[in-house]
Amino acid sequence: MDNVKILAPPVPNVPWQERPDGLNGVPVWRYDENPVIGRNPVKGVARIFNSAVIPYRDGFIGVFRGEQVNGVPHIYLGRSEDALHWQFDEEKISFVDEEGRPFMPVYAYDPRLVEVEGVYYLIWCQDFYGAAIGMAKTTDFETFTRIENPFLPFNRNAVLFPRKIGGNFMMLSRPSDSGHTPFGDIFVSESPDLVYWGKHRHVMGKSKEWWEMLKIGGGAAPIETTEGWLLFYHGVTGTCNGYVYSIGGAILDIENPSVVKYRCENFLLTPQEWYEERGFVPNVTFPCATIHDSESGRIAIYYGAADTYVGLAFTMVDEIVAYIKEHSVVREDDSEIGRR
Repeated sequence: MDNVKILAPPVPNVPWQERPDGLNGVPVWRYDENPVIGRNPVKGVARIFNSAVIPYRDGFIGVFRGEQVNGVPHIYLGRSEDALHWQFDEEKISFVDEEGRPFMPVYAYDPRLVEVEGVYYLIWCQDFYGAAIGMAKTTDFETFTRIENPFLPFNRNAVLFPRKIGGNFMMLSRPSDSGHTPFGDIFVSESPDLVYWGKHRHVMGKSKEWWEMLKIGGGAAPIETTEGWLLFYHGVTGTCNGYVYSIGGAILDIENPSVVKYRCENFLLTPQEWYEERGFVPNVTFPCATIHDSESGRIAIYYGAADTYVGLAFTMVDEIVAYIKEHSVVREDDSEIGRR
């Protein structure tokens, strides 16, 4: 296949570990010192997981889902020189509204962090008459200005694209219900100003494959490549012992991301290690962020493990795109362009 390139600024200090000997099959391997964030990481916080990181200045910065010792999740800020060892603020992030008045969500979980044109956007799930998408922006990680909720309840797993497409912001989301949603497809929406959202399009639905036969949802922000938008998402199945969350991969059309070019029928990562199988919610691998280097093609995938820890895995853009294409099954109910 042609050499696939990541279309993004280089990140030469991307965290990395070479492929272990004897790796066969899926070209994704775990960091051998996982988990990178363990229990009780900061005063008043029992667990950090399902969190997002991004290169910032000479190091890295992240927004982290911190389950407080009273059980209520909020977002905490963390900084790192190597994206492996983190220092967290003891106080959760305080937001202000666009008039500068204090704003604090009732709860906030599963944050994403994406830079678009020099502005850093936080997207998370919060309470708005039920689970709904919350958003904020910052340019300095000192002041976080809350933006209006983009969608009506109920919705989760919102992921902003790292650049505008056709002059508009684009966002993936997973409409849901008020409970622990036993269903869900991925949709894409667009906005000229982050206030008014429309042109909602279906992207992908659950599939017949066992690992994602219950529901799917967005994960890390899509990576722009010469082959299309590389998307790491999560797929969920049900067992007699509860849900299992795995990581899947797809490639979306670069100018119309409601079109699925390739979708891997196999999972890329599924609960296997003790920190993925054993925790507050067992059997969860949940992708929320990547750090990727356009020069080397290296990709580091950050994922939540068992709703208790943060894990790290690695791949190469050439190899993962080739694997997704080789094992691709695009289904009839994907990319229903004619259905409006």
